[in-house]
Amino acid sequence: MIWNEEAECMSPDERSDLQLERLQKVVKQAYENVPYYRKRFDDLGIKPDDIQKLEDIEKLPFTTKDDLREAYPFGMFAVPQRKIVEVHTSSGTTGKPTVSGYTRKDLEVWSEVMARGLTMFGLTEDDIIQNTHGYGLFTGGFGVHYGAQNIGATVIPISTGQTKRQIEIMKDFGTTVLIFTPSYGLYLAEVAEEEGVDTKKLNLKSIGFGAEMWTGEMREEIERRFNAPAYNIYGLTEIMGPGVALECEEQNGLHVMEDYFYPEIINSETDETLPEGERGEMVLTTLTREGTPLIRFRTKDITALRRDKCGCGRTLAKMDRITGRADDMLKVKGVALFPSQIEKALLKMDEVEPHYQIIVTRPHHLDELEVQVETSPKLFSDEVKELVAIRKKIEDYIHNEIGIRVNVTLVEPKTIPRSEGKAVRVIDKRKFDDKED
Repeated sequence: MIWNEEAECMSPDERSDLQLERLQKVVKQAYENVPYYRKRFDDLGIKPDDIQKLEDIEKLPFTTKDDLREAYPFGMFAVPQRKIVEVHTSSGTTGKPTVSGYTRKDLEVWSEVMARGLTMFGLTEDDIIQNTHGYGLFTGGFGVHYGAQNIGATVIPISTGQTKRQIEIMKDFGTTVLIFTPSYGLYLAEVAEEEGVDTKKLNLKSIGFGAEMWTGEMREEIERRFNAPAYNIYGLTEIMGPGVALECEEQNGLHVMEDYFYPEIINSETDETLPEGERGEMVLTTLTREGTPLIRFRTKDITALRRDKCGCGRTLAKMDRITGRADDMLKVKGVALFPSQIEKALLKMDEVEPHYQIIVTRPHHLDELEVQVETSPKLFSDEVKELVAIRKKIEDYIHNEIGIRVNVTLVEPKTIPRSEGKAVRVIDKRKFDDKED
């Protein structure tokens, strides 16, 4: 099932020619209309005409979130304000938010790439899609909405929250496609069970999820609870929103919409471009963006690119699922680790719920890692001896996964805070501990 066969099944040479043509145009546009890029290019002695082949992209400077924050609010816009018809921002939890401006053409592109992606996992004009992603300044809700409407599906724009109402709507309206973050999906299933609703008997045929890290085990848990296949969606506010890459029915990597976004993988420490198949930091360049064109934006997302043949027939490159972020990596006792590694260990356990928090402290100048894990209601009522054995088992699983010992605390069911958006998995208290010493 192809949405845009000409674009999605293009030959590699045709696609490279299109990418180069669009890259040259966007570099010229950024240089002539965005003071930030003009200064960066001039400082490096680069002119738009220096881009003669795709590999020349490596001559261009990287763009970071800090660069976008310094340009807050509208310093990265490449068109007059009157041509910007929509604005979205990042959360701004770590400083000033990044601002993304969209022209009418940008919204058409966003609608196109999301329509392609939603088609990949079966959405048609006969479907009813329930969109639990947040609307407002967050890009998630709108991206799914625009793509689904482009296809002609019936959209339920319920947004986040109202969890019991979400379940009622799913039943009453006959929702066939459901969109959520992985953590919220698990919470939905948990509440449905409390309400006596059998999620396996709903009308769902597929699920789209994204906006946070996940493991293979978490996907399996979601699919088991909802009795429907779950497909990954990737995007970020700075580049467009959801729709940069999505999974097809093969569920083996996300197809990057390469005619609109040029992907690279780099070594985060050396900045060198890495070959196909090697894991590193994803860098993206917008090839047609009018409102806020971005050159070599460092996403901090850790993944790899592959160009092997896909069973779905698309020739678009695939990216592996995100397994961590360059800025989310924790260093504990000198060991680099990602929260997803701990989650992978926990999801091997039947006796605990898939809700946890990682708490890092440094009480006496030495790092300590505590993992708080919810037990199942049945287990929490068991003997202390049984709980001790389970805790030891979890500690061993995590040790095997990350190579260091951690302290596991089993907590009562439903005591880990639930999130209707992105789950807060890590609480790093080390900076506060240092101040107290």
